[in-house]
Amino acid sequence: MLACWILIGLALALALASLRGERRRADYVAACLAQPPAHDLPPATVIVPVKGQDEGLSDNLAALAALDYPDYELIVVARAPQDVPSGVVPASARLVLAGEAPAGAGEKIHNLLAALREARAGSEILAFADSDGRVGAGWLRALVAALARPNVGAATGYRWHLPDPPDFWSLVRAVWDSVIAGRFGPGENRFAWGGAMAIRREDFIRLRVEDFWKGSVSDDYGLSAAVRAGGLGIAWAPGALVATSGHTSAAELVGWIRRQMVITRVYQPGLWWPGFLAHLVYCGAMAAAVFLMFQGGLAGEYALVAQWGLGMLKGVNRATLARAALPHYKPWFDRHGWVFAWWTPLATWVWLYAFLASAAGNRIQWRGRRYRLSNRGTRSF
Repeated sequence: MLACWILIGLALALALASLRGERRRADYVAACLAQPPAHDLPPATVIVPVKGQDEGLSDNLAALAALDYPDYELIVVARAPQDVPSGVVPASARLVLAGEAPAGAGEKIHNLLAALREARAGSEILAFADSDGRVGAGWLRALVAALARPNVGAATGYRWHLPDPPDFWSLVRAVWDSVIAGRFGPGENRFAWGGAMAIRREDFIRLRVEDFWKGSVSDDYGLSAAVRAGGLGIAWAPGALVATSGHTSAAELVGWIRRQMVITRVYQPGLWWPGFLAHLVYCGAMAAAVFLMFQGGLAGEYALVAQWGLGMLKGVNRATLARAALPHYKPWFDRHGWVFAWWTPLATWVWLYAFLASAAGNRIQWRGRRYRLSNRGTRSF
């Protein structure tokens, strides 16, 4: 009994600690979204890699070609012509074909480097997007505004899954991934996300980002490590939140979750281990509360409700800030936003599965290629 209550107490303490700073996060989001448009907008290059037919691909690329930004070029990059579906590349974009990646190189990073070699010389900002996300018109402005802050080496947004029409597994993915979105805030952020990140070209060169990319499949963790090694910070830009409307099946979700977490364990163990230990506590405390319920009395029920309530409150906060950053998706949030609160207890167990599934092994499959990961280099096979 005592062990159960110790575990429950520890879980409640962790949950309360995770709620600290939510008011500050909300104020930061409101201030960023209310910020008047910046006038100092340097020339930029936006790069988006393509690998086959993502759901909504044509509209996603069209959104990147219609940004509210005075001077930028859009480069769509792919390994080979067959990786680019017919008719999806906007007329204003340039298509770069990178060719086959050499042994030991991640295909995405190989493609990004090929696009960077073709970027116009006058671009001072390098921004990176993913082909499965729909950006808003102010996406690039938001990244550049965050990048202009003192001691900032990279700016980042994140994604928010809004499957339309929704289905069970796609909503599970949305709730699961929203937990990562909740890690970003004012001040220092541990990593930039590759589907919405920007860096000054001079910093990309000076910080030797290309060296950090060698032998890796993770463009975002590699760039983040280079920025942090250079003594600079990573700024979160709420206005660069990207909507992802795609769907997933159970099998796809399981594979995607494991791949994400294996990459994190290999390249960012300082993120993986604390999360793993916290979810062992959370899920152990839930199980302990259920055990106490079956022993009789209401104490176990109260403990379970308290755990669920704190987690659901965090889910409500995350969804509220996402709704503010994605005003065009208000009807979706009005209909389905409740899942980010009520399904948070389920997502906690999915997170535990994610950590357990990624705890061993270093092989992943990504966009049709298989890799053996190592922080000393990656091998494809």
